[in-house]
Amino acid sequence: MVGRALCEFCEASGDTVFAYDHGGLDIANAEAVWQAVGQVKPDAVINCAAWTDVDGCESDVERAFAVNARGPENLAVASRDANAAFVTISTDYVFDGTKEGFYTEDDAPNPQSVYGRAKLEGERLSRLAYDHSIVVRSGYIFGRGGTNFLSTIVRRIQNAEKLKVISDTYGTPTYGRDLAARLRQLAQSRCGGIYHVVNNGPGVSFAEFTRKTIALMGNHDVVVEEVSASMLNRPANRPQNSRLGCLRTEQLGLSPLRDWKTALAEFVIEYLATDLRG
Repeated sequence: MVGRALCEFCEASGDTVFAYDHGGLDIANAEAVWQAVGQVKPDAVINCAAWTDVDGCESDVERAFAVNARGPENLAVASRDANAAFVTISTDYVFDGTKEGFYTEDDAPNPQSVYGRAKLEGERLSRLAYDHSIVVRSGYIFGRGGTNFLSTIVRRIQNAEKLKVISDTYGTPTYGRDLAARLRQLAQSRCGGIYHVVNNGPGVSFAEFTRKTIALMGNHDVVVEEVSASMLNRPANRPQNSRLGCLRTEQLGLSPLRDWKTALAEFVIEYLATDLRG
């Protein structure tokens, strides 16, 4: 989802884009990554690849660390050797979720899942390999083409499906298109470090996000059942609060991203317009 949004945004900005899916480039393969980057000699490498099956990572630790930890390291090494800017996406799941309020870049990570630990190791390895590595933590990402709950909610509401939504975990929604624009800006800056990138506004639960989407669509007949995260008995622990606050992007002179409710309204309108066109 983010990769497609990034390609579209960069191409619209006049960039020449070389895009690879998993079949075209396995980032866990160090030699293949080094050859691909060396052949293209890009100005910037932006890593949108990850294994994001949070529960699946619990039962396949080796794969989780190969993709989410050594993958970013491989890309960082290749980017360093090509003198290219390097940006990699991390996650709000590097935090344990016990803090009240927003996690900033100054807060100490404490992941509670294999996925979170692997992503944090990816941050560490990429920064060790290349001083100028840019790590972008984000979360609750939604947008066109996504398969997660936040991205599919519009279709599910449109189909009048009964929705079971979590009411007691909180994050900061991030529109994939807005994230893509910020990724390109950070690549242009070449200022290494860790940056939190989410849309502006207060944190929100899945239940609150769902009800806001229903209000935008006007389909109030949809049945919503609110549940606690503990009722789902999922293999991996998720942080109860993973709201992110952005401090360092503003230090670069970059304005905060727009409010997530405004971004959600745009997403809903675009989805419905596309559906009407068939």
